[in-house]
Amino acid sequence: MRTVAIIQARMGSTRLRAKVLAVVEGATVLAHTVARARAITGVDEVLVATTVGETDDAVVAEAERLGAPWWRGSEDDVLSRYVGAARSSGADRVVRITSDCPLLDPVESSKVIAALTDDFDYACNTLERRHPRGLDTEVFTRAALERAAAAATTQREREHVTLHLYEHPASFRVLSVRGDVDHSTHRWTVDTAEDLQLVREVYARLAPRHGPLFGMAPILELLEREPWIAALNQHIEQKRV
Repeated sequence: MRTVAIIQARMGSTRLRAKVLAVVEGATVLAHTVARARAITGVDEVLVATTVGETDDAVVAEAERLGAPWWRGSEDDVLSRYVGAARSSGADRVVRITSDCPLLDPVESSKVIAALTDDFDYACNTLERRHPRGLDTEVFTRAALERAAAAATTQREREHVTLHLYEHPASFRVLSVRGDVDHSTHRWTVDTAEDLQLVREVYARLAPRHGPLFGMAPILELLEREPWIAALNQHIEQKRV
């Protein structure tokens, strides 16, 4: 059972362009995300899926610098991009990660992978959100991805890779992986300048002491000691799917 983490990445973010190449403690946001994905137990390979657009040549160059394989597909039909990436990597299971998650916790992501037994097609820690936003992890079988791609017809379903999977529970066996404690008010993803500032403050304080792969617990402890950091992006509203 070959498990591939596919990180979707592009330069054209609407709220913070080129955010994937923004530098945090000497490495790009994409580099941090790739490193954390590689540390997830059960992942055999990490692949970067970007678009065929010329501006995303920079994403390909960064993936190559990181030694990560890449795949290029449609900018708008992200579902088809994932299918192409999964096929190119020979994945039996796909871990979906977005490139704006440089604080992804490999331990928490590993729990989602472990939960996807043969009894399920799809597992995630986002349907009943208790994890901080930015630790989002979805795992699904290649077979389920192919079926979803064949059945999905709306623009929303083509743009949001897993929407068809979890909105059709009669067709796909869906599992929600819930955290023990509700930390859902925290926002650790990078979608705005304020988000990026928070991530930079966290890395500046924790990476020297814990190394670059520190997990959720030390971040929570830091934000409890220095609540002004958490306040940096508390006013940011998440874009709706």
